[in-house]
Amino acid sequence: MSELVTGEAVALELRPAKLPSRGLAVLLDLAVAVTVYVLVTLGLVAATASLDEAARTAVSIATFVLVLVGGPILVETLTHGRSLGKVACGLRVVRDDGGPIRFRHALVRGLLGVIEILMTFGVVACVASLVSARGRRLGDVFAGTLVVRERVPAAGQGGFVPPPPPWLAGRFSGLDLSAVPDGLWLAIRQYLTRMRQLDPQVGWSMAERLASDVAGRTGAPVPPGVPPAMYLAAVLQERQTREAQRAFGGGVAAPAAPASPVPAVGQGGPVLPPPAVPPTPVSPAVPPAVPPSSSEAPGVPAERPATGFVPPA
Repeated sequence: MSELVTGEAVALELRPAKLPSRGLAVLLDLAVAVTVYVLVTLGLVAATASLDEAARTAVSIATFVLVLVGGPILVETLTHGRSLGKVACGLRVVRDDGGPIRFRHALVRGLLGVIEILMTFGVVACVASLVSARGRRLGDVFAGTLVVRERVPAAGQGGFVPPPPPWLAGRFSGLDLSAVPDGLWLAIRQYLTRMRQLDPQVGWSMAERLASDVAGRTGAPVPPGVPPAMYLAAVLQERQTREAQRAFGGGVAAPAAPASPVPAVGQGGPVLPPPAVPPTPVSPAVPPAVPPSSSEAPGVPAERPATGFVPPA
C-alpha cells in the first residue's frame, strides 16, 4: 500500500490502482464514448446531408475531437477524477499529493490518452503502467496524477479512533453538524486512525485543514487553546453520540456511559456512547415537621413528624 499524505485528505488510506482494474475502467469509458460518438455521428450525417464533402469532413473531425477527447476531459474535471468506468471499478484520479485534480490535470491526461490509448490501442499505456511502480501511464506522469482505489476493504477501516480528552466530551453538543458531508467525516476518521503514523508536522497541518473545514461548515470556530486533533475527535464523538440516540432512542436521551471514555472503532463497529455525566448527589428527603394539633396527647414530642396514618379506634 502506498502511503499518501493528502492536502485535502481526499486519498488518505487508499491504494494505487493496478493494470487490470484500470484497463476495465478504460474499456467501460471507451464503450460509453464510442456509443455517444456513433449516435452523434448518425444525427450529424442526417443534419449535414445538404453540405459538401469538405464541410462534412470538418464536422466529422470536430465531432471526434469533442466527443472522444473533450468528453473524457470534461467528465474528469467536473467529477474530480471519477469517470463512469472508474466509478464502476471503484477508482479515482487524484494528484500526486492526494488532492483532487483540476482542469489542467484532466487536459494533459486526455491529450496524452489519445496517443497512449486511442492511436496505439492501449499498448503504450499498458507498458508504462507495468513499468511504473505505482501503475501510472505517461499521462499520469506528465500531469502529476495517480489513479487510486477508492473502495477500501472493510478490514482496513477498523482502525482505532482515539477518544477526546474528558474535558472536551460533550462540549460541542450545540454544533449544527448537518452541513458536514459524509466524505469529510470519512476523512476525519481516517486521519484520526492514522495520525500516529504521519510525520508530526504533516499531521498537525492536516488536522488544522480538516478542523478549519469543519468549523467553516458548522459556523463555529475552533475554541482557542484546543488542539485541532482533539477538536476533530470531540466533534466525531458528538456525531456518533447523535447517531446512537437517533438509532436507539429517538428523542430520548441515551443512558449514561461509564466514566472512562470508550474508544471508538471504524465504520461498522460500535458507536461511541454519550459522555458520562457524574450524577448529582441528592440528599434523602426529610418530611417537613408539622406542629402538633391541640388534640394530640401531651406525651408526644412536638418535633415528631406526622405519619399520615390514623391509629385504630
